[in-house]
Amino acid sequence: MYIPAHFEERDVAKLHAAIIAYPFGTIVIDSPSGLIPSHVPIMLEPERGELGSLLFHVAKANPQWRAVTPETEALAIFLGPHAYVSPSWYPTKRESGKVVPTWNYVAVHAYGPLEIITEPDALRDLVTRLTAEHEANMPAPWAPADAPAEFIDGQLRAIVGLRMPIRRLAGKWKVGQNRPEPDRLGAIAALEASPIASDRATAAEMRSRLATEDSR
Repeated sequence: MYIPAHFEERDVAKLHAAIIAYPFGTIVIDSPSGLIPSHVPIMLEPERGELGSLLFHVAKANPQWRAVTPETEALAIFLGPHAYVSPSWYPTKRESGKVVPTWNYVAVHAYGPLEIITEPDALRDLVTRLTAEHEANMPAPWAPADAPAEFIDGQLRAIVGLRMPIRRLAGKWKVGQNRPEPDRLGAIAALEASPIASDRATAAEMRSRLATEDSR
């Protein structure tokens, strides 16, 4: 990922927080037949290894896991909040007209090998933990144990688990750092007023970064 220095985020805790907040990721591996992507919910294990590990599963029919070798390096892509930024929101437009549109966004890339998980008890633990994470805020959380055991056993036979020990993390917070502060504030105000949730979340990231810079 191309990351200009002013957009780079190296704080592992912040990168982990983004993965947890936006856990639906894209796993990409190379194979003899070309690149293979899968879009999957991913659970972060922050304490497992120096940079943490990622845990997820794919359908057994998915050819991606069969292409994994000991030499495979996978890429996990997490896209956080993102929004179109209109130059009409910048005071600079009125002053000089020298402005163009852009897109602000948060992205995290994780790299590492893949470990295949097929043992039934390990798969059951994987789906139980993943489900618990996403059911936590439900009024009546569902768990695999709520379904008939033979039904869950059949579902487990149809999936393969994968764990990625993270060897490298890269974060990009493109949230207006290359613009003068009045332009940044103009964009933040417009995005905060948007009916689109991702616009407002992007504005929050922009305001947070600006506040961090102002406190230095």
